Amino acid sequence: MKVLIITGNLAYPLIKNVVSGSSQDVIVHIADTQVAAFLTPNMIIKEVKTYFKDQLDDIDLILVPGLIKKGTREITKELGIPTFKGSTDGADLAMVLNLLDNIELSEDKPADKLIEEEKRKKAFKIIEDFENDTENIEKLLQKPNNIMVGKLPVGEDFPMRVLAEIANAPFLSKEALINKCKYFVDCGADMIDIGMAAGEDFSEKIPELINTLRPIVGDRPLSIDTLNADEIIVAAENGIDFVLSVDLGNQSKVAPLLKEKGIPAVFLPTNFSEGITPKTPEERVEFMNQLIEDTDGLKYVADLILDPVNSASIVDSIIAFRDFHEDNKAPMFFGVGNVIELMDADSGGANVLLAGIGMELGVSILFTPEESGKTRGSVYELSTASKMMFLAKHRKSIPKDLGINLVAFKDKHKRNDVIENELDGIPHAKLSEPLRFIRDKAGSFRINVDYGTTVSESRIIATHFKKNTADLVIVGKTAKQVYEEIIKKDLVTRMEHAAYLGSELQKAEIAMITGKDYVQDFELFKNPDQFKN
Repeated sequence: MKVLIITGNLAYPLIKNVVSGSSQDVIVHIADTQVAAFLTPNMIIKEVKTYFKDQLDDIDLILVPGLIKKGTREITKELGIPTFKGSTDGADLAMVLNLLDNIELSEDKPADKLIEEEKRKKAFKIIEDFENDTENIEKLLQKPNNIMVGKLPVGEDFPMRVLAEIANAPFLSKEALINKCKYFVDCGADMIDIGMAAGEDFSEKIPELINTLRPIVGDRPLSIDTLNADEIIVAAENGIDFVLSVDLGNQSKVAPLLKEKGIPAVFLPTNFSEGITPKTPEERVEFMNQLIEDTDGLKYVADLILDPVNSASIVDSIIAFRDFHEDNKAPMFFGVGNVIELMDADSGGANVLLAGIGMELGVSILFTPEESGKTRGSVYELSTASKMMFLAKHRKSIPKDLGINLVAFKDKHKRNDVIENELDGIPHAKLSEPLRFIRDKAGSFRINVDYGTTVSESRIIATHFKKNTADLVIVGKTAKQVYEEIIKKDLVTRMEHAAYLGSELQKAEIAMITGKDYVQDFELFKNPDQFKN
């Protein structure tokens, strides 16, 4: 296949180099522009007609820069040659050329984005097919490392299930309880946990809590997190699906009822009623085995207790999981929140790493609340990480290039088409003194973000003030929607005010997407230079 690639002066050396080894018959043409992304369909048509008028019948395909703003339909129609967008990064063109026979290119979307979308679709299809294969699920449930929790199959052969805790549930209003549950469901939680209050007895509230949450969780299991035997009994009698937790201190009171009703429980190798918590891996395994023996016949998920970093020892706790699982293939419970909540770091990478460790150990449930700003999004992160690890396990590969990832604040690939000499010979200017503030006669704006349970349900709100009195509210899903409405209504007259609004609205959109708190006139992110010596 003869492929004509159109690019600009600055990117040409890179493009020429990356396509040199392609099996396709490639021609790289430098159009009359420095920056390839500035090309338009008319410019490309003119270039091709001027330089390739005698070769049009020989060219099978034209690839134009992936970053050009308009689509390529006009080019295809005028030249009679299929024309599509290439990659956004010139370095990815070799990959695009290698996949030409296996991918349907787009006139509107860059090729690398299409490849990402295709990988993502295939990844989710693998998981969907697995989850819908009822015959295979029935076979897997015959194995000792898999059980049913409510209507959900849980175990080492399934994707790790994410259990999201609604902490301090008895203290929440009904509205707050519902909103928290909806948020967790929208974030991808497989199970929802009613977190009770340690040292308290709110047994009388449990029926209402269960009845309030049951319609929202749907077929997802609903669990209760308490060691209080009275609360566990009330929950069991009111249709709870799963109990967190049973230990050597409360098992004699609750195990018979849980066995009778077929309700599985998380087992802890502790006796909290007597203040006994084992420390070493050997002690944890010994206590767990004792609890399993004492509650013979009760379905369980073993929690060897994942310790925070540098508290007891996260390494020893991981060893306990490994040692237990070597002799007992029962499902296991990983309290990821124990680590993430007690470490000052963004949660994303840490959650993926712990999910990976959990997968290697044979963990079945990943448990977390979201009790601090730095851990907001942990349920979504663990839900995504679980899928990543299931795919990696399924493919017998490392968790890379799976079609699903959690690269959020950095880029997976370093761009290679940055031209260092692009600004040579061009005059440079910088601000010598700040602009003097002059109030816009059209009024001013207060900008806020209304966070929904998902980004698609969130919105940017710009309230317009005229002489310190609010007279209009503009709402949009993106910064562009809001500022275009502001312009249409002639609510900005000064260039510096327009620039300021664009900057603040974009910050608000970034905050909405990332879950960061947006406060007008304050920076979203810390400058890492301030932490350097």
